[in-house]
Amino acid sequence: MQAPSKDAIVLRDVVKSFRKSTIRGEYTTFKSELVRWLRGQRRPQDATVIPALRGINLTVPRGKTMGIIGRNGSGKSTLLKLITGIYTPTSGHIELNGRISALLDLGAGFHPDFSGRENILINGVILGMSRAEIRARMDEIIAFSELGDFIDEPVRTYSSGMYMRLAFAVATHVDPEILIIDEILAVGDEHFSRKSMQKMTEFRKAGKTIVIVTHDLGTLERWCDLAAWIDGGRIREVGTPTEVVRHYKQAVRLAEASGLPMHAPALSPDGGALPTLEAAEQRPGSPVSLEQLRLTNARGEEVQALGTEDGVEFHIGYNAEQPVEELGFSLSLLRADGTLVYRTSTFAEGVQLPRLASGRGTLQLSIERLGLLAGNYTFEVAARASSGTVYDERKGACPFSVISTGSDEGLVRPVHRWRLDGIAEAMPVRQVVS
Repeated sequence: MQAPSKDAIVLRDVVKSFRKSTIRGEYTTFKSELVRWLRGQRRPQDATVIPALRGINLTVPRGKTMGIIGRNGSGKSTLLKLITGIYTPTSGHIELNGRISALLDLGAGFHPDFSGRENILINGVILGMSRAEIRARMDEIIAFSELGDFIDEPVRTYSSGMYMRLAFAVATHVDPEILIIDEILAVGDEHFSRKSMQKMTEFRKAGKTIVIVTHDLGTLERWCDLAAWIDGGRIREVGTPTEVVRHYKQAVRLAEASGLPMHAPALSPDGGALPTLEAAEQRPGSPVSLEQLRLTNARGEEVQALGTEDGVEFHIGYNAEQPVEELGFSLSLLRADGTLVYRTSTFAEGVQLPRLASGRGTLQLSIERLGLLAGNYTFEVAARASSGTVYDERKGACPFSVISTGSDEGLVRPVHRWRLDGIAEAMPVRQVVS
C-alpha cells in the first residue's frame, strides 16, 4: 500500500486569470437585437484577461499551520478558493491529500430559507459526510454553535455572529484533515473567538493541517508554523512567521516612508486595482518569466538596510517555459523618487548567456561596494531578447534603504582619498579609503 504523502497541499506553477468582457456601447432596439439573434450574430465584445495569480508554487506540509499574509488585493482569497475548488486554475497543478473543509465567505453555502439544522445536513453532505455521520454529530454541532432554539429557525433571521458560529461549528465538526480559513474569525465576539482558537488548537494537536489568511500579524507569529507572503499574485517569501512578518513590515514601511508608488499592473475580477510592492509586466505567451528576486549580503542573508561600504548580491530567479536563445537581463537601480542611479545589462557588458533549456534558473549580479549615500532605493529588472523584446519586467523590486553616518551629499560616494602636499607642519589628515 502506498504511504500517505507528507504534504497536505502542493501547488505547482498555478496561474489564475479572469476574463472580463465589455460589450461595445451602441444604440440598439428590440427589433435590431432580434434580427441580430435570428441571423446568429453576436454583438462585438472587448475581452480583457485579468491576471490574479502569476505562477504560484507553494507546499503546505501535513500537520502544519500556515499563515498567508499580504496587502488587500494581492491574491490571498483567490488562492484559497483555488485550494478549496471554488475556482479552477487557468494553468498549473493543485494536489490535495485529505478531506478539506473551509471557512471563506460568511454563510457561504447556507440556504436562507432553510433552518440551521437543515443547513447543517446540507453542508455536511457537501463536505463529504454521510447522512448517518451528520446525524451522529448533529447534537455536538448545535451545542458548539450555541444557537439554542434558533437552530430550527430560517438562517435568514440570523445575525452575522450567528451565521459565523454555525459555519464554524459545521466546518470543524465534519472531521476534516485540512481546514482553510479566510479571516472569518474576526466576526465573532470575544467569548466565541477564544472558543474557536481552542478548537483549532485541538486541531493542531491532532495533526490536522490549517491554512489561514489573516491581517493579524501578531496572531500569525504566535500561532503558525509557517508563513507565506503573497504580493501582486506572486509568492514573495515563504519561511518562519517571524522572518516573513519582519520582511513584510519592512517593505511596507519603506514603501510608505519613501513615497514609493504602488504600481497596479493587474485588476481584480470586479475591475478594481491590485496594488503591489513589485509591479510585474509579463507579456502574454512569454517564453520566460521572472520569479523570485532577492537582495542579499555576502553571507546569503536577505537585507533591506545597508551601509554605503557594504557589498550586495542581486538574485534574479527566472523560469523558461521553452528553450530560449539570446536571452539577456537588464537591471536598473533607482532612488525612491525615480531618479536613475545606475543601469546595466548582460548585453551592454558583453556577458553571453548560454542557450537556455526549459526550466528554472538563477542569475546573480554581485556589487562589491554599493557606494550609495543615505536614502531609499529600488531595482527594476527585465528579461529580454537581444532584439529588445521584453519577456518579463519587474518594477519596484527589492526596496532597500541605505544608512550613512557621513555628511556627504548627492547620490553616490565614490572611492576617494584626501592628500595634502607642500606644508611640512600640517596636522595629520584623515584619509578616506574605500
